Amino acid sequence: MLLHVVHETRYDYSPAVKTAQHMAHLKPANTRWQRLLKHQLTILPAPARQSEALDVYGNTRAFFSLRSRHDELKVVAESTVVTSAPVAPQSGMPWEEVRERLRYHRGAAYDPAAEFVFPSQYVPRHEDFVAYARPSFAPGRPLLEAAGELMERIHADFEYDADVTDVSTPVLEALELRHGVCQDFAHVMLACLRSLSLPARYVSGYLLTSPPPGQPRLVGSDASHAWVSVYVPGDGEAGEWADLDPTNNRSPGEDYVTLATGRDYSDVAPLRGVLHGGADHELHVAVTVTPLDEPAAAYNSKAPTPQRHS
Repeated sequence: MLLHVVHETRYDYSPAVKTAQHMAHLKPANTRWQRLLKHQLTILPAPARQSEALDVYGNTRAFFSLRSRHDELKVVAESTVVTSAPVAPQSGMPWEEVRERLRYHRGAAYDPAAEFVFPSQYVPRHEDFVAYARPSFAPGRPLLEAAGELMERIHADFEYDADVTDVSTPVLEALELRHGVCQDFAHVMLACLRSLSLPARYVSGYLLTSPPPGQPRLVGSDASHAWVSVYVPGDGEAGEWADLDPTNNRSPGEDYVTLATGRDYSDVAPLRGVLHGGADHELHVAVTVTPLDEPAAAYNSKAPTPQRHS
């Protein structure tokens, strides 16, 4: 599928910002199932300095600094990607075996996926997550089967509600509330898996969805999305990652665009910065994802939530 993505972020500051430094994760990744054809990052006002580099997880991040007073910042990321439906790993490996393979012991070969077993800023390990996950992880059950059921349960038990949580809401609170947005659902699922010592990572990106019957497709009202990737070790070779989306209760397909992967939202926030001045601000975010064989249409996702995944 050939997709065109426009992600626009605008800050209105009062009073004006004097100087600022920002970091953005807005460039789609190149993966086995996705190829980036074109990308352009437009920043207004024009930055004094701008650069691009890879982070420790292989994501492309942009840095830019603004050295003059400004009362507005506008960042527009425009990308064209080709996507295909991922092929899920064919593995019946029990979840306990996966856990043991990633457990540290003397003389063990290093697997980079082991880093995604540990807690992170937004994803602690806690017995409450173990208790929630346990019904899906019966002894000897294959990892992908158990993780798939955990995804289904989160989808069934949690209600999508953009007004209950925000980016600072602790994931334990989201577990208790059973409300939130896709960022919360992904963090809950990550916390469950890691609390069982299973490696799992956070994925940020975009999703094409069809509107309800009889309603028009909405342009400019999409939001960035988030889901989970579970690690499946290989037999004598490198393992694979299997993506699961608890918000939509499905495995991502060619209608998903991957931006970046990390331990949690803090690693891959779309845009963050350090400001001198600008004590108050208003934030506006709009994402449009358009199939290029349907140039006048876009598909709407969940209602956008400023600077966090829907």
